[in-house]
Amino acid sequence: MKKVLTYGTFDLLHEGHINLLKRARDLGDYLIVGLSNDDFNAIKHKQTYFSFESRKLILEAIRYVDLVIEEKCWEQKVEDVQKLGVDVFVMGDDWEGKFDFLKEYCEVVYLPRTIGVSTTKIKQDLFKKAHA
Repeated sequence: MKKVLTYGTFDLLHEGHINLLKRARDLGDYLIVGLSNDDFNAIKHKQTYFSFESRKLILEAIRYVDLVIEEKCWEQKVEDVQKLGVDVFVMGDDWEGKFDFLKEYCEVVYLPRTIGVSTTKIKQDLFKKAHA
């Protein structure tokens, strides 16, 4: 069985997220998603609309996702890859090169983002509408 691992915040789930999850799953037989917890998002200076528990529930309902694990810190990736027997590590191409250190442990793939959609853009658009 070929295991694939990706990480993210997955707040305000949209088609870009679904595209990433589908393409990641297409690279193997079993997709593991490392979901950033609320404390880690605070360290990354990200504020989510939905709580960790809500985002996890939503991800677990997606047919491409086989397992959701908690992401607590940047440093856990090597341990997760080794512990879970991961074959392919996947991230969006906006992270190109940032996780190349994992090539020592597994294949690393950066997938193109879906053009024109992002959680940041959605939040900005909603803010503009609220203040128009």
